[in-house]
Amino acid sequence: MAFCCHTHLVEQTRTMPHPIIDAIQARTSARQLGPPAPTQSEIDEIIRAGMCAPDHGRLRPWRFIVLQGEGRDRLGGAMAESVRTKMPDASEERLQAVRGKAQRAPTIVVVAARIVAGKIPEIEQLLAVGAATQNMCLAAEALGLGAMWKSGAPAYDASVKRAIGLEADDHIVAFLYLGTVLLPGQARDLGEWQDKVHWMANP
Repeated sequence: MAFCCHTHLVEQTRTMPHPIIDAIQARTSARQLGPPAPTQSEIDEIIRAGMCAPDHGRLRPWRFIVLQGEGRDRLGGAMAESVRTKMPDASEERLQAVRGKAQRAPTIVVVAARIVAGKIPEIEQLLAVGAATQNMCLAAEALGLGAMWKSGAPAYDASVKRAIGLEADDHIVAFLYLGTVLLPGQARDLGEWQDKVHWMANP
């Protein structure tokens, strides 16, 4: 009888709404963001959510750089200078377009990993910061904000890192753009997701 009651409870639980699962499955990256920017308290909540990510060894390898106003201008300038260094013949139009990438949202949180030497492998610390970024995306959505997770060549350029206060050896995991959704992202198509799963169990 106890087994039957437990089974009934499990089945009943599975038919109930699951807000966390629903939020994960519904999350999309916004296609266009604009003002108003998130408030100070909202940014704090988003970062705190990031810091709740799984973290082997509790090393807290994450670093967060919040860019608004002139901070975005500095990032855009550093990105353009990075392109100019690699492509001396780049046109001013091209450089201006690169600068404009830092203006795609009123707030950018640069999420980076500062690796702690020791027994915890670097890849696990990077994954912890990646998990933090996903938490931040979900937190932004829960607060009614939009988020876009961007990266690209500037994320790997030491001069760009130094321009925004990071060290050359830090790893930028995300340029997380935050703002009000002007154009939402498209619903995700998981495709034949079962093809990606392999079960190993008793026959």
